[in-house]
Amino acid sequence: MLSMFICGTAVTSQYLADRFHVNTPMLQSFINYSLLLLVYTTTLVFRTGSDSLCQILKQRWWKYLIVGLADVEANYTIVKAYQYTNLTSVQLLDCFGIPILMALSWFLLRARYKLIHFVAVAICLLGVATMVGADIVAGREEGEGSDVVIGDVLVLLAASLYAISNVGEEYIVKNLSRVEFLGMVGLFGTIISGLQLAIVEHKEIMKIQWNWKIALLFTAFALCMFGLYSFMPVVIKVTSATSVNLAILTSDLYSLFIGLYLFFYKFSGLYIVSFVIIMVGFTLYCAAPPATAEPTAVPQPARAGLDNAALKLEETDGESPEVAVQSSREATEVLSTN
Repeated sequence: MLSMFICGTAVTSQYLADRFHVNTPMLQSFINYSLLLLVYTTTLVFRTGSDSLCQILKQRWWKYLIVGLADVEANYTIVKAYQYTNLTSVQLLDCFGIPILMALSWFLLRARYKLIHFVAVAICLLGVATMVGADIVAGREEGEGSDVVIGDVLVLLAASLYAISNVGEEYIVKNLSRVEFLGMVGLFGTIISGLQLAIVEHKEIMKIQWNWKIALLFTAFALCMFGLYSFMPVVIKVTSATSVNLAILTSDLYSLFIGLYLFFYKFSGLYIVSFVIIMVGFTLYCAAPPATAEPTAVPQPARAGLDNAALKLEETDGESPEVAVQSSREATEVLSTN
């Protein structure tokens, strides 16, 4: 399901850029964050106690600001990349975030990977490399020039920002709540994207020649993004951000098949081979879930003499009076015997 949502956002963005020359990535993201604000932030407003919106803002506002900023800019750069390169390239290079995500999970979430996990990720990346080879065999578009380089750099930047956002999402949904994450991302995402929209895209919005097709594409993009944001925390909570990112690599194949009809891509049998390789790597990764390192306990110094005597007295205090009297009598008998 997550792969289908991602495929939907990719296809609608590509269609808006290629067919209608609509270059408003921040407007597309702003609509999604507004939906999250309307649904999830409103839910937090009506909560009371420590889970209320005011308490969350007092305690953790700066953390959500970082996560929200990374998420907004990731969405902006990934949608912006569709203006410079094709859909398949965006989907393939986006997997660059997986190694970054594993590194961040290691240091921030204390995830501990085994050799099998690195082998599984390597197999998945091999599958992606196979898809790149299939794209070359099928024939890239002529005359793309340096625009492809710009698009690829934007995709790599977006992948890194998504890794930061996903690590924050995994920590929040596993330690706090899914509604809190979505509500706060909706709040800060709406503010950040709204400001950026007013600064950098107001002229582009004025150029849009609105019709029912463009409106439908914007609606489809927003609904796909909203569905992705709503369901992804559920999957991350029971698995991990890394395994989810490996699973959604299958969205590349869905995008390819749709691109065959909408954008007249050429098909190669290597795409099927790459899909099988990716699924093998994903299955191997899920076969042995990563462990989580426990915080190192600080060893307590051994105590003797009066400390031990005090400890025994504390234990004796918790006993009944009869037991205490009996203990004192036994001690007296031992002393007299000696």
